[in-house]
Amino acid sequence: MTQSIASTGTSTAAQLIERSNRLGQDKKNTNYAGGNTSAKGSAIDPVTGESVELLWVKGSGGDLGTLTEKGLSTLRLDRMRSLVDVYPGVDREDEMVAAFDYCLHGKGGAAPSIDTAMHGLVNANHVDHLHPDSGIAIATAKDGRELTAKIFGGKVAWVDWRRPGFQLGLDIARIKDENPQAIGCILGGHGITAWGDTSDESEANSLWIIDTAAAYIQEHGELEPFGAVVPGFEALADSERRTRAAALAPTIRSLASADKPMVGHYCDDERVLDFLSREKLAQLAALGTSCPDHFLRTKIKPLVLDLPASASIEEQLERLKELHLEYREDYQRYYENHKDENSPAMRGADPLIVLVPGVGMFSYGANKQTARVAGEFYLNAINVMRGAEALSTYTPISDAEKFRIEYWALEEAKLQRMPQPKSHAGRIALVTGAASGIGKAVAKRLAAEGACVVIADLDLAKAKEAAAELGGTDVAVGVAANVADASAVQAAIDEAVLAFGGLDLVVNNAGLSLSKPLLETTEADWDLQHDVMAKGSFLVSKAAAKVLIEQKLGGDIIYISSKNSVFAGPNNIAYSATKADQAHQVRLLAVELGEHGVKVNGINPDGVVRGSGIFSSGWGAQRAATYGVAEEDLGQFYANRTILKREVIPENIADAVYVLTGPELTRTTGLHIPVDSGVAAAFLR
Repeated sequence: MTQSIASTGTSTAAQLIERSNRLGQDKKNTNYAGGNTSAKGSAIDPVTGESVELLWVKGSGGDLGTLTEKGLSTLRLDRMRSLVDVYPGVDREDEMVAAFDYCLHGKGGAAPSIDTAMHGLVNANHVDHLHPDSGIAIATAKDGRELTAKIFGGKVAWVDWRRPGFQLGLDIARIKDENPQAIGCILGGHGITAWGDTSDESEANSLWIIDTAAAYIQEHGELEPFGAVVPGFEALADSERRTRAAALAPTIRSLASADKPMVGHYCDDERVLDFLSREKLAQLAALGTSCPDHFLRTKIKPLVLDLPASASIEEQLERLKELHLEYREDYQRYYENHKDENSPAMRGADPLIVLVPGVGMFSYGANKQTARVAGEFYLNAINVMRGAEALSTYTPISDAEKFRIEYWALEEAKLQRMPQPKSHAGRIALVTGAASGIGKAVAKRLAAEGACVVIADLDLAKAKEAAAELGGTDVAVGVAANVADASAVQAAIDEAVLAFGGLDLVVNNAGLSLSKPLLETTEADWDLQHDVMAKGSFLVSKAAAKVLIEQKLGGDIIYISSKNSVFAGPNNIAYSATKADQAHQVRLLAVELGEHGVKVNGINPDGVVRGSGIFSSGWGAQRAATYGVAEEDLGQFYANRTILKREVIPENIADAVYVLTGPELTRTTGLHIPVDSGVAAAFLR
């Protein structure tokens, strides 16, 4: 039977969720998905009808800021505390995680996290474990124990570093019992834990520790804890910085993706830029992060470019490649030095954080959210280093301890439980003319299959609106793109690269049409259609190919051509000619880009009336007049003249894009797929 807040008749869990959301939504309190909270209280056991003491605790992998009832684990407190009697000792403490399953009350909640013991064993009704930058700054200071006593007096205790688990829960419970005046503790190298008799008291105690630490650092810390600014390493001007970032991004993504393709995120927060300009940059970056949540997302340390911002792009690219080889060798040594016979296989030796002085931080992950969060975590680490250096000396946990967590059997099991990625996960797509019609359907399908999507359209407002319909900026962004203008195309490609780190898939869909016979077709009509479709596709493909080639990850270019590229329809000279141009670009580029692993294919739709921007802008009325039918009957007219007698809609073209760019057709290039319900006169010969 699933226990719910309503069925237990208690407000305790509801209060816990409200407190968790307040704490988790403020970044000064904890990082994304970091920390956990709990509450103890009584509820009616639906089997016996008697009151039972329960522990509600945030489950494994959840985020405090967005926590809901489903994200809680609910355990019988008596059974959980009885585990102390069967605890086999610190050498076998991992076994206790499986034992938590025998303490669960009902079903349907989240799996208990490794920190469950901390919450259940501490003798307080409400417990918060958080990762605030100010608290971790004290936790990672060389004299953290002494600072804790000086800053907080006896109200906050110190706990030496210990890997999260059952023994840490016992340690904190003992320290609380030995220090009845304490409201919480600083966990060496890790974070803070606070408690209270009520939910409000626990929250107030957590915030007091966080704010008191921050105020002490502000009042007593050195003004420039990272040292002096190094000449030449200062931040570039905004526009120059973003231009340089876009130029570097494809190469950096190729380095971060040597083992497996990654999505990227670019950050030029002023705190990052300041850190990158200081004399202690190399020294502190080499020490790595300390909080487990941080280095599990960022790797133990970043790759740092050791050239000034005044260096040329070519010099920076060459040096980045050299440093990447050194980074991989160093990570391999780290793994070999600390592994044992039970260690999981090495997961990859590429950096997840790349720091470029004057430009900013590039962070990477399997998807955009993971990449963005990795960057946020490294910014947390910068804040931690700043605080620790301001008061003392930044002293993170050892590489050996980091390895014990990074390659922990429990962490490996958590990774193995993650769902399999979708077919286009980790791929970055740019679709032109994607604010409506075929382009919008393609963008929607690619996003549904896991791709990050850049919706490029002449109308920026509509592009942003279409992107918002697909989800947040971790899924899609809208950019302006006049595909007939080379500078505008390059700007759109640069925006795509800065938004997601690179580019893998391009769909040349932007188009328009005017239905006129030869003698009525003006030179302006001809130029307009050729500029948008023939020239536009050429410009987009050229700019995108530079990125695809530099990344060394292969890729796909798709041309949305037309049945008219091979079929001589009436009153259609300019449109059909430019579609034939696009069709031959497919063949030419397939040959030229194949050596780089880039596949180029085309799709020939016909009669896509429903939802089409072209048909709704006058083309439909013109074609209906040409064929002597009512405009509202045009879709069915097209369907009736096909072999299958089925109307073609934008989603059918999106299906073809999905297949051509998916895992099933990895050996197919130079192909044109008709999506026209069967027009015999347009069969490819």
